Amino acid sequence: MVLLGPLIVPFEVSVMEELPKISAEALKAFLHGKVDEIAEQVIASVNAAKPGRLITDSEEQVRDIMGELRRAVFETAVQQKVDAAEAAFSPSGQSKDRPANA
Repeated sequence: MVLLGPLIVPFEVSVMEELPKISAEALKAFLHGKVDEIAEQVIASVNAAKPGRLITDSEEQVRDIMGELRRAVFETAVQQKVDAAEAAFSPSGQSKDRPANA
């Protein structure tokens, strides 16, 4: 029996010893399109600020926009890692802890 967080799994869970490395190329491609979108949103926020209220009217919106970019970049990188691990996984590999007919 294996304890996984709040779950108890009744069999041994096989975990890859090492995840495959990924390159920055796919993330760079994602960022090229995303940076243009973010720049438009930031400039729109700054331009919408009332006179004398530039920081007050735009700072929080710009912070939120950049937070969304940070989340999207990390999410994309993690998904690339998961995709690489799935591609490297051999579905025909047998666990040494369970018989082939289990």
